[in-house]
Amino acid sequence: MALFCALLLLSGCLPQGPQNSGGRTITVYGFSVMKESLEKSIFPGFVAKWKQDHGEDVRFTSSFAGSETITNLILQGVKAQVAVLSIERDVDRLQPGGFVTSDWHSLPNRGILNKTPFIILVRKGNPKGIRDFADLAKPGIKLIHPDPVSSGGAQWSVLAIYGSELIKSEKQSGTRDANRARDLLKAVWRNVFATPGSAREARTQFETGFGDALITYELEALLMKAAGAPIEVVVPESTIFSEHPAVIIDRNVTDADRPLIEAFMKYLWSEEAQRAFVQYHFRSSTDEALNQANKEFAQISMPFTVAELGGWSRAYPEIIERVWRDQAQKKQ
Repeated sequence: MALFCALLLLSGCLPQGPQNSGGRTITVYGFSVMKESLEKSIFPGFVAKWKQDHGEDVRFTSSFAGSETITNLILQGVKAQVAVLSIERDVDRLQPGGFVTSDWHSLPNRGILNKTPFIILVRKGNPKGIRDFADLAKPGIKLIHPDPVSSGGAQWSVLAIYGSELIKSEKQSGTRDANRARDLLKAVWRNVFATPGSAREARTQFETGFGDALITYELEALLMKAAGAPIEVVVPESTIFSEHPAVIIDRNVTDADRPLIEAFMKYLWSEEAQRAFVQYHFRSSTDEALNQANKEFAQISMPFTVAELGGWSRAYPEIIERVWRDQAQKKQ
């Protein structure tokens, strides 16, 4: 009961979009860093297209938080019709209860909407001399890292640190060194001094002057640079590309609303929408030419994806649980 009440309280505190005052409303819940691209470009673009094609007004209600939090809220009963999540594992959590019953992998690119690499943010001038993930383990570094219990971005970050050592060790010796990867994650985690609930909350803490470094989505770094923040972006030699699924919450979609919701989902993978995501610093999941045309995007020497860690079905229990939760988090 306490957990349920806490989730309801959080739901009430999440940012809300415009309420319905005529026409129809689409309710979208998204992980924290989706806010700008959806509210400033994707929603208005679809509203205009639907009005032009059907002569009907559509409005959006939207809420944003950590991906795990968003998923928990949906499981507790909030009436989201569409969810844009940071990690595929959260879709898996929604399937057993019948929240997601349609074949979301039948969507373009198997339901992955966009992607972005994980980078390191440091203060202007890089006073701590941070050049890669390993430098975050130096004595005296104060690292902000969102909480993997509530944040999908935090889980991607854990996989970025751990996986980078697997990839580099394999390149150097031909064999993946799991002990080396574990030791780096444990060493870096000893320097974590703040664990906010989402990637966006972590960025806010860093912006207000806390900490020496922050591991985050590349798009957060580019948004901060565009706003003139006194930061520098450190691009790790090897890092993960996070991949973000979008799904219909079938339990909350009526037969009458399904054509509208399916039209919105189709729009998300249109050239117009994918171009908008790139303008807001996500990388397109379907059009590599759009990504190559964006000169702000970093070049990663040794990129990898969760598939190279066995997919979420292996990465979560083997790395997030057995290494981060059971070993690194204890800060032994």
